[in-house]
Amino acid sequence: MEEVTAMERRRFDREFREGAVRIVRETGKPIAQVARELGLNEGTLGRWVNLDRRARAGEGALSESEREELTRLRKENAELAMERNVLKRSAALWVKEAMGR
Repeated sequence: MEEVTAMERRRFDREFREGAVRIVRETGKPIAQVARELGLNEGTLGRWVNLDRRARAGEGALSESEREELTRLRKENAELAMERNVLKRSAALWVKEAMGR
């Protein structure tokens, strides 16, 4: 395996990070052991595991995609509430008109 110098920074995709965290979570192996087996720095894997634990406990901040989805859902909810109110008013006017005949 290639040695990584202090100046180089390895990048890991989301799938790899999630898999490494899943190994720690599902096997119960110590972070240090899993990090050695995967050729990772123990601190890096420890940070990923801590982020995962906080996210599962609902303590972590929203991710960018979650914030985008929340914004989209809030907008959609507001639009649906306006449509509902228009339909309520329309129904009330229709009933009022029908009663007046």
